[in-house]
Amino acid sequence: MEKIAVCPGSFDPVTYGHIDIIRRASKLFDRVIVTVSLNSQKSTSFTVDERVSMIKKVITNFKNVEVDICTGLLAEYCKKIKASAIVKGLRAVSDFEYEFQQALANKTLYPQGETVFLTTSAENMYLSSSVVKEIARYGGDISSLVPGEILEEIVARLVKNI
Repeated sequence: MEKIAVCPGSFDPVTYGHIDIIRRASKLFDRVIVTVSLNSQKSTSFTVDERVSMIKKVITNFKNVEVDICTGLLAEYCKKIKASAIVKGLRAVSDFEYEFQQALANKTLYPQGETVFLTTSAENMYLSSSVVKEIARYGGDISSLVPGEILEEIVARLVKNI
């Protein structure tokens, strides 16, 4: 039976930290679906379609990874595609508390799925989309934080004329 994993997130924008988790998940599962989730709690800098497009540009070398949009409950999405796992990256203990609550809720709604936590690589522990956006807004160099394929797109959207 094919082992399908879902890597959900807002990816606003996708960073090297996200790509590291996706790459590692692609080695553990037969198929990985990166889902751009709509989170009513977050305001985003990029549209869903722009985020999907950016992810597609940077995962071309991962043959078992695809991108989709999740507009409702993650557990329902996982049930629909028969995913066996939800893969989440953890940077710090503070991430764990929130993600643990989400994992318990998803397990309640979709008992057949497991949440798998991958700890971030040491070089990405501080990295988040919020950090990228803040640095970019003030003209800082984000080239070591996001892939070159999407760098100009991010900079064009975020750099403030100070």
